[in-house]
Amino acid sequence: MPAESAARAEPVAPVNPPTRRDVDPRLLRAFVAVAEELHFTRAAARLYVAQQALSRDVRRLERELGTELFVRSTRQVAPTADGERLLPYARRVLAAQDDLVAAAAGAARPLLVDLNSPGLVFGRILERARELAPDCELMARFESGLTHAAAEIAAGRLDVSFGRFAGLDPALRAGLAQQPVRYEPMAVLLPAGHPLAELDAVPLDALAGEAVYAGAGNPRTREWTDLARHLFEGRGIEIAPPAPLAVGPEEFERLMAKHRHPVLAVVDFPAMPGAELRPLIDPVPLSPVSLVWRKGLIHPGVTALRAAAAECAAAEGWLERPPHGWVPAADALIMMSQN
Repeated sequence: MPAESAARAEPVAPVNPPTRRDVDPRLLRAFVAVAEELHFTRAAARLYVAQQALSRDVRRLERELGTELFVRSTRQVAPTADGERLLPYARRVLAAQDDLVAAAAGAARPLLVDLNSPGLVFGRILERARELAPDCELMARFESGLTHAAAEIAAGRLDVSFGRFAGLDPALRAGLAQQPVRYEPMAVLLPAGHPLAELDAVPLDALAGEAVYAGAGNPRTREWTDLARHLFEGRGIEIAPPAPLAVGPEEFERLMAKHRHPVLAVVDFPAMPGAELRPLIDPVPLSPVSLVWRKGLIHPGVTALRAAAAECAAAEGWLERPPHGWVPAADALIMMSQN
């Protein structure tokens, strides 16, 4: 073939081009409603559709995907293994569609923001974000632990949280974005009458021989327990065994008086009855905190939160590591990057 003819030749199409599947969001809404209600009648009522129409949509989705999504019986409905795997993806698709519709209409859906626990500095970031985006509805939640909150973000039930990003499972981190916010100095809560409570600050080595509570056994706060393991390693400090999760100051005071274990905390932890908060020194252990959200989430509230976090960090010096500050190497690397 002459050179000029070869140049004009049409490109050869691939023998087996990839098949594209476009799934109707209505089918996904039907699937999610049934998966959450575990009952076709309740799911139909929730979507304001006839039960027959809902069942038809679920069957159609199963045919399009080539798999059964529910195990059905006369008494119950339960997701199959494929249904369980599909659920978080379906929630994310529907959340993205809601954002798209809201953006086209000039509005945005409420953004759910986890502040971990009442009284922490994350509330200041939220308040500033509300000032920066007054037309957005930023709703506070208190999930207590980034491990739990990150799973909720991945599933589409939560939008934003704060915490130690390096402590999450790598597979979970892959679907999330983060922005470093603060190196938060750590502290210890001491039961009333503890000898170390007489000090203004507690040297880390003074805790040698103690069993310090760091959330062991709490599946919501595994990233915090992991940070404690790194901190206590080689220092003769033990992690206290699991204890019931205290909800509210009264329960916290009762458990503190009963077990009398010091509790690993941060310097901005709210005051608790029956306990004295003291900063840790020599070295100063730091809890690395990031703002965390789902990759691909486009929402003016996220933009406002990122701007507010950067503003607060700059004004307060939150990302400046103090002299003799301690942080695990993996955390330091993550805190030097952002999405």
